[in-house]
Amino acid sequence: MKRMKVRNKKENLAGLLFIMPALIPMAVFWIGPVLYSVGMSFTDWDMISDHFNFVGFYNYISLIGQHDFTEVLWNTLAFALGTVVPSIVLGLLAALALNLAKRSSVFYRAVIFAPYITPMVAVSIVWSWIFEPRVGILNYLLGFLGIHGIEWTQSMDTAMLSVIIVTVWKQIGWTMLFYLGALQKVSANLLEAAAIDGADSVRRFFSITLPMISPTTFFLLIITTINSLQAYDQIQVLTQGGPAGSTRTLLYYFYQEAFESFNTGKASSVAVILVILTALLSLIEKRASKNSVYYG
Repeated sequence: MKRMKVRNKKENLAGLLFIMPALIPMAVFWIGPVLYSVGMSFTDWDMISDHFNFVGFYNYISLIGQHDFTEVLWNTLAFALGTVVPSIVLGLLAALALNLAKRSSVFYRAVIFAPYITPMVAVSIVWSWIFEPRVGILNYLLGFLGIHGIEWTQSMDTAMLSVIIVTVWKQIGWTMLFYLGALQKVSANLLEAAAIDGADSVRRFFSITLPMISPTTFFLLIITTINSLQAYDQIQVLTQGGPAGSTRTLLYYFYQEAFESFNTGKASSVAVILVILTALLSLIEKRASKNSVYYG
């Protein structure tokens, strides 16, 4: 028994030594900055002064009753719902189409996936030209349908929609690949048995295919939601959080407080809230998928 304990201690020590090269960068570049940000959230540091005061939970309390922060939360919710659901639905539809169309599927798969591997800044710049109200190609094409004068990124009514369109267009290829892998693992025997029993293609999809790819759907739901909380590049290029703050989300609000207003303490509290929301979503995903198997 004593030898067993000594052996376990040696194995644990050996395992610790093996993962140490990964733990050190993680502690320096992730855990350390996170703890530093948490500490800064309890101060009034302005990023310029040598001295700062400890203000406790004042930054957090001030955010709760602040109209701007409430608006930011609603914008973040609208952006999340507007990007997550279409990205998953359209990615699934694209995967279903490519799964049925065996010929040329590799070519179309590459075309649909290409936007995802393109840098968001480059994508946003191209779309800013497309959305241009006077000479943009989108308004030109809509003119043939009798639709004129849409301001897109320059109007409070359509700015958020513009950012959502760009984000969804970029994410469809990513969700499509996950669904392609999941669809290829759906049991052909079950589908064939259901067809023999008289189930049409729609019923087979909702009764067999959709439940079997549900772990992938849930995984994509959590990951795309987390990505929506971290959206910044497309907002910075397309709208800069405007017009009148209509596209300002949590991460962009953090940027403005930190690097425009130089209110580092308040910005750190926003960052902590963002990390907590991300951690909660990750915890939900882990709990709900504990006994699930991801496809793709």
